[in-house]
Amino acid sequence: MTHKILLIEDDASIVEMLEGHLKKAGYLVQSADNGEAGLALFNRDSFDLLVVDIMMPKLDGIEVIKRVRETSSVPILIMSANDNDVDKAIGLGFGADDYIAKPFSLVEITARIKAAIRRATIYAQREPDKKANPGTQMQFGNIVVDLDNYRVLKGNEECKLTAKEAEILRLFLKNPNRVFTKAQIYSLIWNDDYMGDENVINVQIRRLREKVEEEPSSPKYLKTLWGIGYKWEGNA
Repeated sequence: MTHKILLIEDDASIVEMLEGHLKKAGYLVQSADNGEAGLALFNRDSFDLLVVDIMMPKLDGIEVIKRVRETSSVPILIMSANDNDVDKAIGLGFGADDYIAKPFSLVEITARIKAAIRRATIYAQREPDKKANPGTQMQFGNIVVDLDNYRVLKGNEECKLTAKEAEILRLFLKNPNRVFTKAQIYSLIWNDDYMGDENVINVQIRRLREKVEEEPSSPKYLKTLWGIGYKWEGNA
C-alpha cells in the first residue's frame, strides 16, 4: 500500500529536499507553503500522515493541528526550528503525535514517519470492532478499559484515545505495579533511542491522566515516582 503524506512547510528548500526524499522512499506527497493552503488540501483529500511546521504564514501549525483534530485522528508530526519545551508542550497538547527539531536528518524523519503510520494502522485495525469481548476488559473503580479495542469508559463517558495514549496505557495495564523509566517508555512506544527528551513523555502522561483519572492532578492509578518514572498502581 502506498501511503500519502501532506507536508505543510513554508521553507521551499526543506519542501524540495523532503518531498524528493519521501517520493524516492515510495510515498505520495502533496505540499503547501502556508497553513491555510495546507488545511484546504487536507479538507479536499485523505492523507495517512501530516508533517506540519509550527511557524508559518496565514495560519500557524498549532492552529492547523487544532482544526485537523476536530475531524480526524490522522498522525501528525511537528517540525520546528525553535527547539524548546514550550513548542513541544503546546504542539503535543493539541494532538500532535511526534516532534522533530530542525535541522533534522532525512533518515531520522523518514523513520519517524514510518513508525507513526505503522502505529496508526495497527490502531485503526482494532478500532472498528466496537463489541467488546468481556475477557479483554479491565475495571478500576468506575473506569473500564477494553484492551483489545482501546476504549476507555469513565462512568458513562467514553474517552477516545490517540494511538500513542492507547499504546502507553496498554503497556501499563499489561504490567501493573511495574515501574517504567521515561527511557523505557520511549524505547517501547516510539521504537527509537531515548535522547533525553522528557517533555514528550510528560505531555503524553498528562493527557492520558486527564482521560483515565477522576482527579488528574492527584492520580489514583497512573503514579509518578519522582526521579525514576511511572507505574500503574493496582490490579483489575
